[in-house]
Amino acid sequence: MTNSVQNVRKKRDYTPYIMLAPALLLICCIIIYPIFYAVFTSFQYYAMFDLANRRFVGLQNYIQVWHDDAFLASLPNTARWVIVTVSLQFLLGLILALILNQNFRFRGFLRSISLIPWVTPGVVIALMWMWMWMYNGNFGVLNDLLMRAGILGDKVAWLSNAHTALNAQILTMVWQGTPFFAIMILASLQSIPIDLYEAADVSGANVWQKFYYITWPHIFPTIVITSLLRIIWVFNNVEVLYLMTQGGPGYSSLTLSLNAYIEAQKSLNFGYGSTIAVYGTLIMILFMTFYLKFTRKNRER
Repeated sequence: MTNSVQNVRKKRDYTPYIMLAPALLLICCIIIYPIFYAVFTSFQYYAMFDLANRRFVGLQNYIQVWHDDAFLASLPNTARWVIVTVSLQFLLGLILALILNQNFRFRGFLRSISLIPWVTPGVVIALMWMWMWMYNGNFGVLNDLLMRAGILGDKVAWLSNAHTALNAQILTMVWQGTPFFAIMILASLQSIPIDLYEAADVSGANVWQKFYYITWPHIFPTIVITSLLRIIWVFNNVEVLYLMTQGGPGYSSLTLSLNAYIEAQKSLNFGYGSTIAVYGTLIMILFMTFYLKFTRKNRER
């Protein structure tokens, strides 16, 4: 009897692994294998236009990128692209969430339409801002508004100017990503017990004190996770940058992810493109490690 019970227990021990096996296999196929293959490819000279000479080159690609003007230009562009975009998305999203958390007529309707930029595909957003109503140099809405306000004396080709191209695309991404912050923070705001604000009112706390001592500590964990997700998404964004400027003029709006895409998919230089992608991954891992440690210390304080 004892042996039969032990045999049943042994069989049951394998049940969780059997149930998880399909998901694990799927993860290996679509995530783990591509990562290892990309790293393996980065150590090779692998170009579709020269397949006969495909060979292992060791660290040659990793050294070569530091002599590449496009790669060097993409580093500060990427930092500016990510930091400015996510910072503005968070700031505007926080303000929008605080507004939508108030009681007023048509609040539900405004919450619904505020999601329109977020649910719109990136390709549509890029084409809409590039041609239809914002950045067109001849009849764009932005030029018209600024000229009517007296800020501009002449029309500006926003995406053809090296000084304005990246800023214009940052504005596009801020418009697209702000609702994500707003909805996530709004959900966190609605989970705060109303009793805390009532107690603060009795104590004579002002608006800023209530925000600092009640609101901010409650929404801080949501802000940490939401910001991290947006940093990863903005860093890896390619479609908006590629469709609007393809990294130009020159290298003025070229980022690491876009550079890797152009090298691998357009120039068909898979080895070199994989190297740039690996560098980008390493940078993101280092940044996320520092970011999580920094936010954890602030939360403890």
